[in-house]
Amino acid sequence: MKSILFKISFLAVFLLLSNKPDVQEFQGQAFYSSKSSMELGSWGARMSEAQKKQVAARLKNRLEKTYVLNFNKEESLFNEEDKLDAMSGATDSWGKNFARGEQYKNVKDNALVQNQEFYGKQFLVKDELQKFNWVMGKESKQIGKYMCFKASTIVPTTELNWYDFSWGSLRNAAPKEDGTTPEIQMTTIEAWYTPQIPVSHGPAEYWGLPGLILEVNAGNTTMLCTKIVMNPKGNLDLEAPSKGKEITKMAYQETITGKMKEMRDNRGRRRSR
Repeated sequence: MKSILFKISFLAVFLLLSNKPDVQEFQGQAFYSSKSSMELGSWGARMSEAQKKQVAARLKNRLEKTYVLNFNKEESLFNEEDKLDAMSGATDSWGKNFARGEQYKNVKDNALVQNQEFYGKQFLVKDELQKFNWVMGKESKQIGKYMCFKASTIVPTTELNWYDFSWGSLRNAAPKEDGTTPEIQMTTIEAWYTPQIPVSHGPAEYWGLPGLILEVNAGNTTMLCTKIVMNPKGNLDLEAPSKGKEITKMAYQETITGKMKEMRDNRGRRRSR
């Protein structure tokens, strides 16, 4: 009798331990689409509506993107899905120089590892995760089958798009004629997260809320989750990028800014000959 009870107890403990959730077994996949509005400035004011539509068609790959986020409790891997150029049928090689690369985040270790390619040279950006001082809101809404809650914050714009470059931001960062420092441009962020998926992940740089972020509105860009697959069959790819010259976010920004200035100066010297 004691032998039978021992076997039953051993079996119960075995089943309990084998069904214990493991952080690596909890995984999911979220698909996002993003849309950005064109910012044409004073140049756009001189364009007709037909011309604006032509520009929008040519820039479709940069204004509309799709992404996939693989995640477990602690790690996530975020990557853009390749799309053909709407006009030429080719991938956007110029845009890739200033696009976000494959991005690995570890919320436990506060670690970011991101692969960046700039004119054929590979960089491996290693840094801390972006800091967000989220303000929790009371608003809620349904996204798909998930109940979501609002959170918002404000961060310096350059901290969100450190991998990007624009001549406009370069001009704005230059000291003014009176020697004063230019005002730091800020971006207001509105995020919607769901506690039904209790992870601190989100698309792109966004993270740190008590639930998966399903929607982000930041500046002129909206990013929305269109599909979620929880615990898919097989192990998802959550391996951090490993190839390229190691560099920090700030150093990478200084590198591409310096290279773009050099290209501009070389072009100016050729024209003056």
